[in-house]
Amino acid sequence: MSDHSMKHLDPRAPLVLDIRDLPRGAGAMRTLHRVVPAPADLGLEMIGVPEGADLVLDLRMESVSEGVLVSGTVTGPLVGECGRCLTEIEDEVDVQVQELFAYADSATGETTDEDEVGRIRDDLVDLEPAVRDAVVLSLPVNPLCREDCPGLCPECGVRWDELPDDHTHEVVDARWAALRGLTGLEPEKPADPQA
Repeated sequence: MSDHSMKHLDPRAPLVLDIRDLPRGAGAMRTLHRVVPAPADLGLEMIGVPEGADLVLDLRMESVSEGVLVSGTVTGPLVGECGRCLTEIEDEVDVQVQELFAYADSATGETTDEDEVGRIRDDLVDLEPAVRDAVVLSLPVNPLCREDCPGLCPECGVRWDELPDDHTHEVVDARWAALRGLTGLEPEKPADPQA
């Protein structure tokens, strides 16, 4: 692996974990409970975790022969809008994460591409890509406020839930509008007496 592909990790970054006190022997384990601010753009166009919102990490870091296996749950608030009626949605995301971070001198570290497996750099691991993948892949592309949401009236744009059951719009085909007066369906307007 070339040195130019290695990036420096900031130990103060919320989703960078320090594994210095985790013994390197296979089977050693440490648990971690941490609340961190959510990174920017953690979601899809219509729903996601607001930047800076509390993400709760409940993790287990376990030494394995090739590196450190980080697994656990990530929980946080979701905000978005319904894809049918545009009502604001507030929910919670609760996802599982599991990522192997390879030691630089391990067979895994030397035989895999940079983007295939996480890397341990200066006793630090960057959990953000794994969290981002887990959260974004769990989100619906077209979120709904409820499963049977009827959406909006295509004519007036009002939510169907706010309209009476007999709500309709008269649709007139523009090609026949000129003939309407001839059928007697619409009374002709009286002539203007001042004309």
